[in-house]
Amino acid sequence: MFRHIITLLMFCCISFNVNAQVVALKSDHPDRHVVVKGDTLWGISAKFLKDPWQWPSIWKLNRAQIKNPHWIYPGDVIVLDMSSGTPQLRLLRETVTLQPGAVEEPLDRTAISTIQLNAIAPFLTQPLVIEKNQLDKSPRIIAGQDNRVVLSPGTRVYINKIEDGGNLNWYVYRPGDNLVDPDTKKILGVEAIYLGDAKITKYGEPASADITKAKEEIFTKDRLVPTGDEVVTNFVPHAPESAISGRIIKIYGGVAEAGPQSIVSISRGTKDGIEVGHVLAINRYGRVIKDPEYVKEKGTKDTKSASGLEPGMVKLPDERVGLLMVFRVFENVSYALVMQASQPINTLDAVTTP
Repeated sequence: MFRHIITLLMFCCISFNVNAQVVALKSDHPDRHVVVKGDTLWGISAKFLKDPWQWPSIWKLNRAQIKNPHWIYPGDVIVLDMSSGTPQLRLLRETVTLQPGAVEEPLDRTAISTIQLNAIAPFLTQPLVIEKNQLDKSPRIIAGQDNRVVLSPGTRVYINKIEDGGNLNWYVYRPGDNLVDPDTKKILGVEAIYLGDAKITKYGEPASADITKAKEEIFTKDRLVPTGDEVVTNFVPHAPESAISGRIIKIYGGVAEAGPQSIVSISRGTKDGIEVGHVLAINRYGRVIKDPEYVKEKGTKDTKSASGLEPGMVKLPDERVGLLMVFRVFENVSYALVMQASQPINTLDAVTTP
């Protein structure tokens, strides 16, 4: 016979500052929530908090848990505890203790994710941000089976060189657009266009492979990149510990403006302290205008202001229009998912620590 025990699981005290902001509860927050299949960490947080990204603070997650959080499962009960005077979420979980001779039945232990992963799945492995000219050194397709021009799934292709013992599975790419910092005009990287997958059938010089998947047409001269390591999907939303300031440099999905669940790239990466799970505020970048009543004083020089503006020019303040969460990071660029938007999100909108 089973003996059921309800255990109260308490997390460690938080070990970092959430920008000294008070965690605000929603006026209509529940006292508890039973986790069901399809729930997400962000969605559950939004039931209790005005700012869902502050979840780690009221869960008392420490730094190790932020990078590798304890998962929550369907059937768990989340309770809002106010006994300490400050809000704290705790987890009630039913565990089973077996008596001798009892048979344990399997339980559904599929953990819920931070967000709906299908929204970002194509970007977890592709596309790819690379250094300028990096693809020039990658293995390249030099010919197709029977002189075929367009290389489709099932087609044998030949590659200039892949040494014995190399990867068996490869992605097929070609160079795409340069990703440019709008402020410094520096090229942050090149976005490679993901075309499909190939599987090596013979190593050597040349090597051969079969196209196993084609998202777009594949041609000779397209490049191969080895399939990467397992990507991080167990991120928890949290604010950066330092001041971050960057821009949205691209919106994906063939649209001019972004909204909730849209994917964007931003002009900051690991070099700037960005990590997976970081939540950033999206601000409409204030326009620079000329003061309509500006009159140059006689005898004054045309010197720029401390902010680099010409005399008489004024930058309007940025206005917050949404939130995004980073889910994949490169050295100078990151991919992020728009989580909230009060107005359409545009390229060149600023992103900052919330």
